[in-house]
Amino acid sequence: MTGETSTLAGASEEGRGKRRPSRGMYLLPSLFTAGNMAAGYYAITQTIQGSVADQSYFDRAALAIGIAVLFDGLDGIIARMTNTTSDFGKELDSLADVITFGVAPSLLAYVWGFRMLPLMAHPQAREQIVHIGVFVCFIFLICGASRLARFNISINPQPRNPGRPGKKYFVGMPIPAGAGVISSVIHFQRGSPIDRPWIAVVWLCLLVVTSFLMVSNWRFWSAKEITVGNRHPFQLVAVIAAIGALIVLYSEYMLIILAMAYLVSGVVARLAYSWSRDRRHSVVAGPR
Repeated sequence: MTGETSTLAGASEEGRGKRRPSRGMYLLPSLFTAGNMAAGYYAITQTIQGSVADQSYFDRAALAIGIAVLFDGLDGIIARMTNTTSDFGKELDSLADVITFGVAPSLLAYVWGFRMLPLMAHPQAREQIVHIGVFVCFIFLICGASRLARFNISINPQPRNPGRPGKKYFVGMPIPAGAGVISSVIHFQRGSPIDRPWIAVVWLCLLVVTSFLMVSNWRFWSAKEITVGNRHPFQLVAVIAAIGALIVLYSEYMLIILAMAYLVSGVVARLAYSWSRDRRHSVVAGPR
């Protein structure tokens, strides 16, 4: 009886140690998800009001999407720290991401990049660019939604070009990063819409590349190995604080540098893997 009693007491203490969080704690990450969705809704309203005469609306829409990226990262971190992850939270987060990082940036990319084009010597050429822009912006939206759907149903997905063992990667560019590419370019221009056809064509190409990277099987750094429990937490906090300060002071430059560097990192990783694979094959095959 004594052994059984001690066993039950130990189990009771263990159960108390692993007590489930209160219901109110589950609301905390959802509040950040709601903030994510609110920023996306605000970006949509600002985009609709934007015009050539008042370009600040486009800039505010781009900044709102950038703030939403921060909210999107915080809700997951808080859910893991408080052990309040739930199926409801995951579904709500995915729906919020479709709105904030799918609908809002695709609408902003269309209005800012194509709808505001001035009248040209050849009106039909302008109409064709605008029509193609509508299609490409929809492609961005559907690719982002597909990226989210694949992420939700995947179990331990592996990129086609694996990286260093023990390091976690995203398979395809995450949709917040894709939205960040759009918003960073617009914020860099301070909301000033595209006014030349050839720049609109470059914008088209950037949207197509970003859309492809979201649905690709290429690896992108996930940063999940960065935690406060690292060997040098103070250095990590200092680096994060320094980057945050630079973003606040020089947001136009820092945001576009970070967004484009992340985009290019996936392309470079893929090219480096293809080059090393071809080199290994040539070494194995040997001279003929």
